[in-house]
Amino acid sequence: MRPVRTLPQQLLSVAAAQEGLVSKAQCDVAGVDKDAVALLIRKGRWGRVARGVYDTDAEPTERRLRNDQHDHVRRRAAWVGMLAVPDGIATGACALALSGIGGLPADLVPEAARPGGMYAAVGDGIVLRRYRGFADRPYRGRRVAALVPALAQALPYLTRHHAVAVLSDALREGRLDAAGLQRVREHLRGRRGAAQVYCLLDLAEGRDGSTAETRARLSFIEHGVPPDGQQVTIVAGGVVLARVDFVWKLPDGRYVVVEIDGRAFHSGDAMLADDAARQNGLVATGRLIVLRFPAARALAGGAFSVGAEMADRLKVLSWRPGASIGRSIDLDQARRRRT
Repeated sequence: MRPVRTLPQQLLSVAAAQEGLVSKAQCDVAGVDKDAVALLIRKGRWGRVARGVYDTDAEPTERRLRNDQHDHVRRRAAWVGMLAVPDGIATGACALALSGIGGLPADLVPEAARPGGMYAAVGDGIVLRRYRGFADRPYRGRRVAALVPALAQALPYLTRHHAVAVLSDALREGRLDAAGLQRVREHLRGRRGAAQVYCLLDLAEGRDGSTAETRARLSFIEHGVPPDGQQVTIVAGGVVLARVDFVWKLPDGRYVVVEIDGRAFHSGDAMLADDAARQNGLVATGRLIVLRFPAARALAGGAFSVGAEMADRLKVLSWRPGASIGRSIDLDQARRRRT
């Protein structure tokens, strides 16, 4: 048998659309038989992922240098499920990953369902769901669960933080609205674990600017210091100083502002200068206490979570819950009201 030196362009194109994965059936169509596949694996050019599913990039996923590394790993898990299950339809978190929904765990368990909930023997850690009668949509020659049923399928298996982050991302990106949330609730009815998920729907918030902000907000709530305002514009002297992530109003008329810094913070001299000028403008008013937390800190949680720190700080500052801050704070008007 001649060694495989050049793969058919047809198969390379298929792999490129499937996060580098191909199935045995796709290899057969492209003229790459089982002996050729075995040779590619033996030579270290391919890797076996599951029965009848191969990765055309033998490099471990954690060593692949991609700008979309985390999303690639999630989408790859979804493709493993679809290719390993006959006529596989991506469901749950895998369907959400293919739909571009954020807030998901870094590692997903490959899962898929067959049309009509039919059974198939699968292994290699792949989950076969026996879902029936859910809406789906086309995706690169396959099928994936539509957004609302995919959310209902995924939420019972996600942690509290991930579930709220997924819902908040869908709201922020305009993929879901209040009516859509109600449809998710209806789809959850009767599912195992649904009772524990219902309350999470009420915690979803489209104003969260990122998954890190969602985690921070939940941490504040868990520690008894829910923000008085979120995504609030600060104005002084008729000039917009900044739009800040979270705000608490203090009894003495001052405000505590918290910013969750993402990856872009400190990404370059120009960004650093802009952040510094922005913060200096806020602090110079004498009315604002500005705190910044890196996204990694907000995501970490634990005993030293941002919620725990804010609870301690606000206690010292005599903050009391109950204030409600709208979309903006005009510091001049607030000062006049106090005088």
